Amino acid sequence: MKSLIAIAVLAAICAVVKTEEVCHNNVVRACASSTLSGANVCNARMGGIDHIEPEVQAYVNSQLTKSYDYLLLATYFNNYQKNRPGFQKLYQGLSDRSFDDTIALIKKLTSRGGKVNFNTVHESPATVSKVRMQMEVDELHSLAMALDNEKTLSAGAMHVHTRALHSTERDPEIAHYIEENFLTKQAETVRKLSGYANDLSKLMNVQDPSLAVYLFDEYLQKQ
Repeated sequence: MKSLIAIAVLAAICAVVKTEEVCHNNVVRACASSTLSGANVCNARMGGIDHIEPEVQAYVNSQLTKSYDYLLLATYFNNYQKNRPGFQKLYQGLSDRSFDDTIALIKKLTSRGGKVNFNTVHESPATVSKVRMQMEVDELHSLAMALDNEKTLSAGAMHVHTRALHSTERDPEIAHYIEENFLTKQAETVRKLSGYANDLSKLMNVQDPSLAVYLFDEYLQKQ
């Protein structure tokens, strides 16, 4: 009797396992093909991600490049010759922010089923700066270059936002993400840097501006 019960239980287990294998195989086959041009449908791609993906990748590249440029500026103003800890703090903060934004953009793009390939250069007119960053500059010119960089990043965010809302295949979710996390923040940074540049230009309008620059650097340390 016990042997019959054992055989029955074993048969039931085998039946369940067999059913699970069949179900699993069906899911694998369903995900491996699609009626939509033979593409894989078991992914997170939806909306207008196919259309907007290159624009987001271009903006990722722009943010990462600016992070590197700001890091070089921070290093330049932190050496023993320049010794400007306030400017170093400003540019290190901008570098860290752009790097964090790069990571956030990568996470957003991949969460929507996109990919980021740093071996491929993606560029759009709004994300390519025409000004090459030069490291050996004075404090005022460095602020002017940083302001140009932030305007470039702001234009890149606006470009992605516009394309996400007004392209053939719209993607309101990406547009909302860019608006919420980039547009306001970039506008505030542009406003801050433009104020710094104008204030320092007035302070340097004297015969010997060394003291004014020193005091302005101390002010930046406290921000």
